[in-house]
Amino acid sequence: MKDLVRLHTSLTEDIEMALNAQCKMEAEASLKYLAMAAWLDRNGYDYSAGYLYAQAEEEREHFLKIFKYITEVGGTAVTPTPSEVQQEFASLRDVFETALQSEIAVTHSINRIVAKCRELNDYATEEFMMWYVREQREEERNARRVMELFDLIDADSATGKFILDQEIGKVGGTLS
Repeated sequence: MKDLVRLHTSLTEDIEMALNAQCKMEAEASLKYLAMAAWLDRNGYDYSAGYLYAQAEEEREHFLKIFKYITEVGGTAVTPTPSEVQQEFASLRDVFETALQSEIAVTHSINRIVAKCRELNDYATEEFMMWYVREQREEERNARRVMELFDLIDADSATGKFILDQEIGKVGGTLS
């Protein structure tokens, strides 16, 4: 039966598996950002929480976009079962260091998919994934910008924490 199903899609099994794994990674990123946003809310960082709630929704959209692509080209999209996500963080800085490392991991995963597409001459999927390549450049830039803010604003005082929270809430809104 599997061979018959393969006749209805141009996706190779390797690419389909990689895309389904990316779906899971994007879905888990959404859940990680929700957990981070909830921690920020509990700890009084309203603007930072708003930023990560928006990021959580964006990651969910990234997941759905790949999921729909798989079905659009006749593949079998697998609804991911996410792993447990971290709920507690040591500090505001820890939240955003974790977010940056997550974005870097997503970038590496996307690059591996693009490389596999090139290896297998899957130009349609490569073209589809180029949107993610561009998106990840922006995601990493924003995450690095947040980390730069920690170096620019003294977060040891209540005023510094308040200003830092406000500035984090603005990240991504003005970059092109």
